[in-house]
Amino acid sequence: MTTGVIIARFQTPYLHEGHRNLLEQVSAKHSKLIVLLGVSPIKGSRKNPYDYYTREKMIKKDFPGAIVLPVSDHPSDATWSESLDNLLKSVFPNEHFCLYGSRDSFIPYYTGKLPTVDLPEHGDHNATELRKQYAGKVFDSKDFRAGILYAYYNQYTKVYPTVDVAVFRNDRTEILLGKKSNNNKWRLIGGFADPEDESFEQAAKRELAEECGIMEVGEMTYETSAKINDWRYRNEADKIITSLYSCDHIFGTPAAQDDIADLQWFKLSQLPQLIADEKTTPEHTGLFNFLLDRYL
Repeated sequence: MTTGVIIARFQTPYLHEGHRNLLEQVSAKHSKLIVLLGVSPIKGSRKNPYDYYTREKMIKKDFPGAIVLPVSDHPSDATWSESLDNLLKSVFPNEHFCLYGSRDSFIPYYTGKLPTVDLPEHGDHNATELRKQYAGKVFDSKDFRAGILYAYYNQYTKVYPTVDVAVFRNDRTEILLGKKSNNNKWRLIGGFADPEDESFEQAAKRELAEECGIMEVGEMTYETSAKINDWRYRNEADKIITSLYSCDHIFGTPAAQDDIADLQWFKLSQLPQLIADEKTTPEHTGLFNFLLDRYL
C-alpha cells in the first residue's frame, strides 16, 4: 500500500477550501496521509508568519489522522529533494510513497526519486491575498491576544539599521545640525535605512535629501558605527545601530523638511560647548566626540 504525501506550506490563518480539497482527495486515495510542511529559516515574516507548530495544530484539528512533519527549506533544490526522500525513508523505512502538490507546488523543483502527482487547483484560493485580508483585522479574543504574544516572543531580537550624516563646509570647519519638531536638541541629520535602499551610502543620501532639501554634496565617506541609546528602544530587546557618514557641502541652501524643524551651520569648535550646555541630543554625543577627535 502506498502512502500519500502532501508537500505544502499552509501559511494561512485557516484551511481554505483549496487546502481541504487537497487533503480530502489524497486521504481518499490512501489509507495513510503524511503532510510535509515547508519550514523557512526566517522566523515570523510576512510570507511565512506561522511556525511549524501552529500549522501542525491547524491541520490535525480537522485531519487528526494525518502525520505532520517539518521539512526545512534549502537553497539547493537537489539537496532539498534528497533530504525529503531521506526523511520519509528513515522515518517510514518499509513504506512506498506518492508525493502530491497542487497550486504553486514543489513539483517543478523536485529532483528526488519518488513519484509525484500534480492535482488541479480547486477554486481560486490565494494564500498571499488571504494573509493580506487578515493582516489588519483585530479580534476581541484571548486567543488573538495570546497569538500576538506568541509571535513576538518567537522572533529573533532585531537590530534596526540607521544612518547619520555629518555635512561639512569650509574645509570641514563647520558642520550642519538639525532639530526635530519634538526635540529641542541639535542632532545629526539621519534616519532609518529603508528596504528599498541599495546601500547605507544611498540611505544617507536619501535621508539628507528628505530632511534638508535639494543640495549638492560630495561623496559619502563612512566614518564609524555605534549602538544608539534611543529612548524609544531603551527598555526594549530590539536596538538601533547607526552608520555615520560624512560629506562636503558643495552647493545649495539647506531647508528643514520632513521631521526636521530647524537647520543651522555651527563651527566645529563650538560643538564641545554645545555638548557641555546639553544643547545637543545625548544619543549623538558619542558620534559628536568621534567627529571632534578626527576633525577638530
